[in-house]
Amino acid sequence: MNSKSPQNYRPETIAITAGRPDVGPDSLLNQPISLNSTFVAGGAIGYGRYGNETWTALEVAIAALEGAKTLTYSSGMAAVTAVFSTLPVGAKVVASNQGYSGVMTLLGNLSAAKKLNPKFVSIADTAEVVAALDGADLLWIESPTNPSLDVADMPTLIKEAKSRGITVAVDNTFATALTQQPILMGADIVMNSVTKYLAGHSDVVLGSLSTNNSDLFKAIEDARKFNGSIPGPFEAWLALRGIRTFPLRFQRASENALEIAKRLSAHPLVTRVRYPGLPTDPQHAKAKAFMKGFGAIVSFEYDGDAAATDKVCESSKIVTYATSLGGVESLWERRRRWPIESASVPEALIRLSLGCEDVDDLWSDIDAALHAAKK
Repeated sequence: MNSKSPQNYRPETIAITAGRPDVGPDSLLNQPISLNSTFVAGGAIGYGRYGNETWTALEVAIAALEGAKTLTYSSGMAAVTAVFSTLPVGAKVVASNQGYSGVMTLLGNLSAAKKLNPKFVSIADTAEVVAALDGADLLWIESPTNPSLDVADMPTLIKEAKSRGITVAVDNTFATALTQQPILMGADIVMNSVTKYLAGHSDVVLGSLSTNNSDLFKAIEDARKFNGSIPGPFEAWLALRGIRTFPLRFQRASENALEIAKRLSAHPLVTRVRYPGLPTDPQHAKAKAFMKGFGAIVSFEYDGDAAATDKVCESSKIVTYATSLGGVESLWERRRRWPIESASVPEALIRLSLGCEDVDDLWSDIDAALHAAKK
């Protein structure tokens, strides 16, 4: 496996070079798909649930971006579950009260089963988070949050948690390693929903965990082996192919997000825009202090009720009404249409994942949809 020293390269180069086969006469340029469940004895893999050459190539590429040894999983939620499964019964987990609904639901279920003790906080309120750390076993940071785009003061929170001996895990899906590297800030684990920006084409479901802590690595590797949450080789190959264009896609989508956020801010049918890249956003100064960019998600609130907001999403021609994010195509939805979404999220909030389309075409489509809901 090609292991050129990634510390000497910028992310745009890492995305293209990492995880390739070793170079030699007639060597392969791309990692092939390894469709093997069984391996001859005596090697490092042993069995198909323990490893796969295609997984390894993808893991090398993500590790080079995140700066930590990486394991891939069958989904982002499988990766999250692997982290929580390493905690002792009754462990206290501090997490956002406006985080991803799947994680909040999982924590709620584990709490009801008396397996974990979650403490939900406003992750953007540094004082509140620090106060909640007493007695905690894990600080789970999602920043920016999904879908409200709250930003955690990551350097401060990670430092405070580590000073208390608390494990810190960061969901880096929205920000990606292009805008923030939690491992370099002192975090123990970084989670990515590879489904989103890394793969980038809305055709795979995968997750990853990255850590430089050898004990944690063994624990989450055992969780993958014995819980069976392994990725498929074809999905891993597709995700690795997607990573080759990840920086290009993310840059274009982020540029579109900033421009669309500016235009939405001036729209008469929009009551609030949430995007940390706007100087007027309450999260802007905090995000600018340590983030290299502001991402490609814009959340905004429509001047109407839930039914009218649904009609906005149903009226677009270019932007697709669908859940998920991070693909080359733009997607949006009213997040409260999902029963498990946090009640703190406004009924009329639309989460818009910007893709790589022409920004003026996108705006014409968005503007027409906003007006169509009033007819």
